Amino acid sequence: MPSYLFWLFSTIMLIGAVAVIAFRNPVSSALAMVTSFVGLAALFIGLSAFFVGVIQILVYSGAIMVLFLFIIMLLDLKDEKKRSESFAPLVAGLALVGVFFIQLMGVLSNKLPHQVAPTIDKASLAAAAGDFKEGSKINEALASGSLPDVHLIGHTLFTEYNLPLQILGVLLLVSTVGVVVLSKRQTN
Repeated sequence: MPSYLFWLFSTIMLIGAVAVIAFRNPVSSALAMVTSFVGLAALFIGLSAFFVGVIQILVYSGAIMVLFLFIIMLLDLKDEKKRSESFAPLVAGLALVGVFFIQLMGVLSNKLPHQVAPTIDKASLAAAAGDFKEGSKINEALASGSLPDVHLIGHTLFTEYNLPLQILGVLLLVSTVGVVVLSKRQTN
């Protein structure tokens, strides 16, 4: 990833994160969080973690934030009221930012030796892929020089972790129905 794209997406992510805290309206804060998630997804894609970047967009920016907005609108949250101004929280916040900045400079100033991920030979990958039903397709993909990570993740998710995945879906559905029922009870 070129450095100018890194700085652009990092800036977008940080502006979104600051806007989450700065906005008083909960809906505006939730939309600013979507902006931060999009910047983070772009950074993942820039690191060649395409699957993680796409999932970041689909799951967090799509599903989770839509659920948050749905709940915020159902609960009819109002703007936060201004509190009395005190300088103690401001001083504590600035001190915390200063400490984190000093820590960041300390980490960035240490030069680590060039570290490279260990290479994995095709034979060990093919042996690991042989455990799957469709091992031959995976072996063909490995022979062509590409690792079908999405296929392996999907296969593992829907075979070994199918029951927890279904339970999670039911829990999300029950929580959404619960929010609707609670919000209807409060309006009557």
